Amino acid sequence: MLEECGLPYTIHGVNLGQGEQFTPEFLKISPNNRIPAIVDTEPANGEDPISVFESGAILLYLAEKAGKLVPDNIGDRTAALEWLFWQVGGLGPMMGQHGHFKLYAPEKIEYAIDRYRREVERLFEVLDRRLSSNAYLAGSNFSIADIAAFPWVQTYRAQEIDLESFEHAARWYEELKQRPALRRGMAVGRENINRRPQDDAQANKILFGNESK
Repeated sequence: MLEECGLPYTIHGVNLGQGEQFTPEFLKISPNNRIPAIVDTEPANGEDPISVFESGAILLYLAEKAGKLVPDNIGDRTAALEWLFWQVGGLGPMMGQHGHFKLYAPEKIEYAIDRYRREVERLFEVLDRRLSSNAYLAGSNFSIADIAAFPWVQTYRAQEIDLESFEHAARWYEELKQRPALRRGMAVGRENINRRPQDDAQANKILFGNESK
């Protein structure tokens, strides 16, 4: 989002596996001890710095600050917010649960995996249906709704979702992947990602509440 808006930024890494999200300093910024969170040191009103947590709130805040990626037309703006909240309330949580039980849980609980997989596939059907008659989630213009949904859809390989069976969602995904700003943003911090936290006893305990892997 910052790359798409052309806003300058500085990255401050938070090591979740070491529990840095529970420090008093971070909790002042993100009371829910989750990432991402931002601090705008130059808010539009010129007053004191503003901290924002929760992805959807951050996207909307930055869109309004930059005057980009939320349509001015009331109908299109409403659509962008609908699909942003669809991701926040549906796609993200359901893919997160499916990913946890499929990839990280210490024991494979088939009921949980199947239950969340069915819901993820249903949400992909919703996404595909929307994109069958619209270039982007908000309609004809790329918006914060697309930015919110893309990183979750990108996990389809790890979660073993057959993206190609969703023709319109696959078209949308491949198109977004070519956006230079999106590619720059997705590359930030990639070298520091721990893709197997379940193999680290401390990270496993902190992130998943498991004493051992």
